[in-house]
Amino acid sequence: AAAAAAASNTALFAATLGDSTQQQQQVATTNSNGSAAPTKRKKTKAERLELASKGLQVHVLGLSIHHAQVEVREKLAIPEHEWNDQSNLICSTGQVEEAAILSTCNRFEIYFAASDAHEANARVMEFLAQRSGLPVSVLRRNIFMLEGDDAVWHLMRVAGGLDSLVVGEGQILSQVRQCHLHSIEEDGCGGKVLSRLLNNAVAAGKRVRSETAISKGSVSISSAAVELSEQMCMKDLNLPFSEARLAVVGAGTMTRLLITHLASRGLERIAIVNRSMARPMELQEQFPDVDIEIVLEDGLWDVVGRSDIVYTATSSPDYVIDKALLEANGQDGGRPLMLVDIAVPRNIGPDSDELDGVKPYNVDDLKAVVAKNTAMRQREMIEAECLLHEEADSFIGWRESLSAIPTINQLQERANLFRTEELKKCTRKLSQNDNFTDRELEAVERLSRGIVNKMLHGPMSHLRKAESVEKKQAALSELSSMFRLDDEQGARGRGRRTRR
Repeated sequence: AAAAAAASNTALFAATLGDSTQQQQQVATTNSNGSAAPTKRKKTKAERLELASKGLQVHVLGLSIHHAQVEVREKLAIPEHEWNDQSNLICSTGQVEEAAILSTCNRFEIYFAASDAHEANARVMEFLAQRSGLPVSVLRRNIFMLEGDDAVWHLMRVAGGLDSLVVGEGQILSQVRQCHLHSIEEDGCGGKVLSRLLNNAVAAGKRVRSETAISKGSVSISSAAVELSEQMCMKDLNLPFSEARLAVVGAGTMTRLLITHLASRGLERIAIVNRSMARPMELQEQFPDVDIEIVLEDGLWDVVGRSDIVYTATSSPDYVIDKALLEANGQDGGRPLMLVDIAVPRNIGPDSDELDGVKPYNVDDLKAVVAKNTAMRQREMIEAECLLHEEADSFIGWRESLSAIPTINQLQERANLFRTEELKKCTRKLSQNDNFTDRELEAVERLSRGIVNKMLHGPMSHLRKAESVEKKQAALSELSSMFRLDDEQGARGRGRRTRR
């Protein structure tokens, strides 16, 4: 669904790209790592509600493993601690009212809300071009753009794990939750619309995992890496997977998940290469049944030299292993060696494949591994999509309810105008009667308010409770026509006739 919608937006995307190169916009000052120096003033709750009621539309613009090459994704990757800084930078010029960034190993997406789609898309495209330094032609081939209900549905599928490389994987739900939490922080740019959308998406992801079996079995990039190495071991190394000597570079969350899946296949021994001892020692405690050898980074090439399969999962922005490094460290003699890179940016240079015996794989190579998982989960995906549609409809209904706020305000103002006009006439006459006290005049004023409030309660309740978008729009039109809310001249004319 997301891919089809993305294709339908190609023309809009091309026009946006053209405009973004022409617009002269003042951008917030940035520091050396690209984060914003000054941030926008945090809007009050009342201001956010007013903006939301004026028709902020939800958009998403980004790239994922389904649309973009890893070389492009790594150019745009943003560390989590910079998500809010970059969101503020996007919003700093005024075209985008709300923004939230989701940057993971397999996707980079910017969710944003704005009243003018054309200007907002141009601003976000300008941000992407400046950050990546990539030619527009490259961005055009890799990026997708969705808006409105399509953007909402995309986020629901992302949170539910249906858009993941491994269908149903649980990490993405945690990442969407972090995106939501950052968006509502003091320096976040979530606003009323995006924060509600992200919160709904988290709730949707939880429902999918608790009410279906989509998260059962192998559901992470780490598990897919294990499956890939197990499948290719005999072909690449002429060695059963159970006999292969294993090592992993890095000791973060991906490594922990990797060891979890290896242990489920009977792993007995593995070497961990890391910059420090703390995290590998934590892994030793978590996996007491696995013989974990800890090696500091200066011993990397000794470990590579005595391993058959090396997994890499570090946060290094540079290659940890490439052709030149392999040659410099005597690993170019033709010995079979499998390198499985599950990091973004990549840890293993693609030129490693030029050496005899070396077989490098990266996250893009995992697609074939997970194809069977997707097929096995088709039935669960259908059930999951039914749940996600419920949550998407819930948000869309709430979003449409905001459009009733201006009409409700107009209705209250119009009714109050008539009330005060009639009350003035009444109080002028009553005040001429010496028997009426100020307290009694106040009672008359309260009576007028009470009558108006009770008269308006029914129409406003009907407006708020309209079940569908179509019924809500019809109710808005009926009330506007019935109370002549769009006819200011009619109201003034009635006031003049009343005074005569």
